[in-house]
Amino acid sequence: MAQDIQALYSRHIRRKVLLTLGLGVLLAVAAAFSLGLGAYPLGLGDIVQAFGGSGDSVRRHILMNIRLPRIAAALLAGSCLGLAGAAMQSVLRNPLASPFTLGVSQGAAFGAAFAIIVLGAGRLFVTGNEPFLMRSPHVIVCSAFLGSLVTVAALLVLSACRDLSPAALILAGVALSSFFSAATMLLQYFASDIQVAAAVFWTFGDLGKARWRELGLMAAALAPAAGYLVWRRWHFNALLWGDDTAKSLGVGVYRLRLLSLVLAALVASVTTAFLGIIGFVGLIAPHIMRMIVGQDHRFLLPCSMLAGGLLLLVSDALARTVIAPIVLPVGILTSFAGVPLFLYLLLRRGGIGT
Repeated sequence: MAQDIQALYSRHIRRKVLLTLGLGVLLAVAAAFSLGLGAYPLGLGDIVQAFGGSGDSVRRHILMNIRLPRIAAALLAGSCLGLAGAAMQSVLRNPLASPFTLGVSQGAAFGAAFAIIVLGAGRLFVTGNEPFLMRSPHVIVCSAFLGSLVTVAALLVLSACRDLSPAALILAGVALSSFFSAATMLLQYFASDIQVAAAVFWTFGDLGKARWRELGLMAAALAPAAGYLVWRRWHFNALLWGDDTAKSLGVGVYRLRLLSLVLAALVASVTTAFLGIIGFVGLIAPHIMRMIVGQDHRFLLPCSMLAGGLLLLVSDALARTVIAPIVLPVGILTSFAGVPLFLYLLLRRGGIGT
């Protein structure tokens, strides 16, 4: 009997490992396919020659300086948002939690807008290839992180003082989102035309903004956050049984919840600071992975990162081709995809009051 259970468990784990590896292969194939998409299509021979340092200089420039950074931005940003959403949903035990629905992205957006308008960390170019330039990217990132931390702190205080239900936390996130959106509009009202244009352009969730320097900073934020959260995967599994059970197993529930939310806010704010607001990726990716690999955080966390990257990569491919040569901001497509899922989750749970 024990051997049968062990064999069944081994097959179960083997299936999840194969699913994770298959998702990684699918992500690699999608990234390779995306190299050739765009207003200036590139064939397989063009791509091979460009990587080999030969071929047409225009094609090589498009591949190395436009396509590759864009694909890397999709992979990193999707991983950040997928990881943040999975962590928030786990520690808050709320399937509707994500950086976008809890107001963390809006808090980061306010912090970044404050840096652009008040601190002069960004300005608008009227000539050249890029209409917006980050004069001080570190200032924008730090301001965005502080704005997201204010949101997380407010949610933690409300949860601790009033013992809010999961549905009430979502309502609190909606209220905080409205507050930070209003505060951002207030900054724009008193800003100059150029500052308003720079701030508005920045808010569009667009993968074309990031360059290799910004991508390096995003990777530097993602690596320790992912390392810590994956390291605590068994603690997240213990939380599935409730706080009391997790505490009886030796889990520091408050410390785990606080550090997880701070790290989730960090990766979400860095993504928002460099790429703008990209909604619902942190909601969609973890839910898809829960349906495929289940609640086991040994697989849920890395698969949510892979699914977030794949979702953002596919969305960006559609954004570049649906009305080519015009490139749509990818945040528009993710919002269109996320709203139906959000409404579905509300209906499945029987309403926001449940």
